[in-house]
Amino acid sequence: MTDLDPPLLELAGQLGSVGADAVGRGLVLASGGNLSARLPGADTFVVTGKGTWLDRLGTDDFALMDLGGGVLAGAEPSSEWKLHQRTYLARPDVTCVIHLHPQMSVLLTALGHPIRLMTLDHAFYVKSIGTTPYFPNGSDELADSAAEQAREHNCVVLGNHGCSAVADSIEMAYRRALNLEQAATATFHALQLGDTTTSFPPDELARLHHA
Repeated sequence: MTDLDPPLLELAGQLGSVGADAVGRGLVLASGGNLSARLPGADTFVVTGKGTWLDRLGTDDFALMDLGGGVLAGAEPSSEWKLHQRTYLARPDVTCVIHLHPQMSVLLTALGHPIRLMTLDHAFYVKSIGTTPYFPNGSDELADSAAEQAREHNCVVLGNHGCSAVADSIEMAYRRALNLEQAATATFHALQLGDTTTSFPPDELARLHHA
C-alpha cells in the first residue's frame, strides 16, 4: 500500500498506533478486530487486511476499498469489511470505524445487564450505546444491524462478539471505544456491590462539555 496518497498513508499509520495500543490494553487478541478510516467526504476507505494482527500493522496490511465494496488496492480486506462499509453509508459524517473485542462490554451485554455511563467521560464520549443480537462475523446481517444502530449511537455492542465505535476522527472513535469498556467495567463493579441503578445524572446530560 505504499502507493497510497500521503493522506491515506497517514491514516494507516494512525490506525496502526491505535491497533498496538488496543492490543496492549487487552481490548483485542491475535487477529481479532479490524480498523478503518476515510478522508472526510471521500468515497474510499482503508481497512485492515484479512488475518492481520492489530499490534503488527504496517502500510501493506491495509486494503483500499470504495463504498460500493470494491477492492481498489492493497491486501485482501478483513472479512468484516461490510461492517465498515455499511456504517459509512449510514453515517456520512463518520470517518473512522473501530471494531474491537472488549470482554467486559460483551460479557455484560450477553448477560442482559445494560452498560451504565457513570462518569463525565463516559457520558461525554459514549453518550449512548446501541446493541445487536449475535450474527455470524462477516455477515450482511451483522453489518446491516450494526449500521442501523450507528444511525443513533456512536458505540454499538455486537452481541457475543465485540463492539463498533465511530467518529469523525480516529482519535475520537478510539476514545469512545476506551470509555465504553471503562463504563462496562464500572457497571460490573457496581453490580458486584449490589447496585443496579446508579448512572450519570440524566438531567446533566444536556449540559455536558469537556475541557
